Amino acid sequence: MKLQLRADLMLLMITFFWGGSILLTKIGLDYLQEYNLISLRFTLAFLLSGIVFYKQLIKTDFKTVKYAFILSFILFIVYVFATFGTKYTSVSNAGFLFSLTVIFIPLLSSVFLKQTPEKKVVFGIVLSIVGIGLLTLQNQFKIGFGDLYCILCALFYAVHIMITGAVAKHVNSISLGVLQLGFVGLFSIIFSIFMEKPKLPDNYESWFAILALSIFCTGIAFIVQIIAQQHTSPTHAGLIFTLEPVFSSVFAFFFTGETLTSRGYLGALLLLISVLIAELDFKSLLKLNYQKYME
Repeated sequence: MKLQLRADLMLLMITFFWGGSILLTKIGLDYLQEYNLISLRFTLAFLLSGIVFYKQLIKTDFKTVKYAFILSFILFIVYVFATFGTKYTSVSNAGFLFSLTVIFIPLLSSVFLKQTPEKKVVFGIVLSIVGIGLLTLQNQFKIGFGDLYCILCALFYAVHIMITGAVAKHVNSISLGVLQLGFVGLFSIIFSIFMEKPKLPDNYESWFAILALSIFCTGIAFIVQIIAQQHTSPTHAGLIFTLEPVFSSVFAFFFTGETLTSRGYLGALLLLISVLIAELDFKSLLKLNYQKYME
């Protein structure tokens, strides 16, 4: 299996985990305040992943710590906007607006890195935007504070993806991922102490939400992301992440009984097609088919 395809499949797995994160965050916010929720999520993720990968952490150098601090600062901003956005807007709006990352990545790449995306990727992005809109937008779409937070979350997450892709190749990716989680946990603990009344979850539902967010949506997800991004492009990563609303809809169906409209199912199909367009090497496939035909 090619390294890029393997990396893209790893990103698809964590996108599945993130598909359930909006619903889990909504549950957690019923019992905990925003910074409190972020601090528990990232601190637990850091402790669990630190235990598993302690051998890599022992060998950590200053460069890895420096990169982890930079990435964690951006990621902290991402999750502040994500958590407040999830609280003050609908799940559908949040799913759509978080996926705007797929637009911001090529825009930022073209502005700052002077990189022009492939034509098939541009087509995939356009198709994915249409798909996301069909899947998540309601008859009316008004920009409120929650919506604005989600847009800013998508913007800063695009920056995070790009910087991760640039620095992960130069340090131990696992150490980078674990330390990143620890720094985000530290930042959120400080904010929670000064701005809230931090506490531990006091019921089954909130503990379930926190543990699921910590283990699957944070600890595993961000370490796998850093490893995978060494072998794929930021644009590919962003496009795969647009599948998050599809997985969110699946979780909503199984756990809340929510179903999609016919327009929503069409949007989900377009999202899947957009990823296939970006992933498949059509020139190689056509060349292979031509060679078989000539034989």
